[in-house]
Amino acid sequence: METKNRSLLFTGLVVDVEQMDVLIGKQGWYTYQIVRHPGGAAVLALHDDGCITLIRQLRPAVGDFLMEIPAGRLSKGEDPQLCAERELLEETGLKAEKLISLGLLHPSPGVFDEKIHLYLATGLTQGDAEPEDYEEISCEKVPFAEAVAMAADGRITDGKTIAALLRAQRHIA
Repeated sequence: METKNRSLLFTGLVVDVEQMDVLIGKQGWYTYQIVRHPGGAAVLALHDDGCITLIRQLRPAVGDFLMEIPAGRLSKGEDPQLCAERELLEETGLKAEKLISLGLLHPSPGVFDEKIHLYLATGLTQGDAEPEDYEEISCEKVPFAEAVAMAADGRITDGKTIAALLRAQRHIA
């Protein structure tokens, strides 16, 4: 990809905004603004009984609570699997014996460079959750098939959760 006139427009707590001109084939140069995000990891926690743990979390960006899988932002240089383990424990109190990669997700590639690493967690043991002070979270245990139905009918609208449910199906009998 050929670019020119790159500049940083905004530096924030979580994201930065970069502007650049990009050469698009024979059409010429076009200006893009890209939100730079450090990425994250998300975990679909599968219990031995076939249920999963979802969290109900306040999301100020949409002005409502959403049902989601546990997830969090990567620290600079952090291994995504370690981030997934940390977030699972913080948000649900669960520890996993095994994490299986469900691949990457680009949640909004037209604007964000964010990558979310998706995992399936099995061999779960329950401890105490320790959410961040700025998080309002409650946990709900839901049968896997019901969670898939919730994603299909719109009760779950979070993209990473929908993608993890879809990808996890091949691992679940």
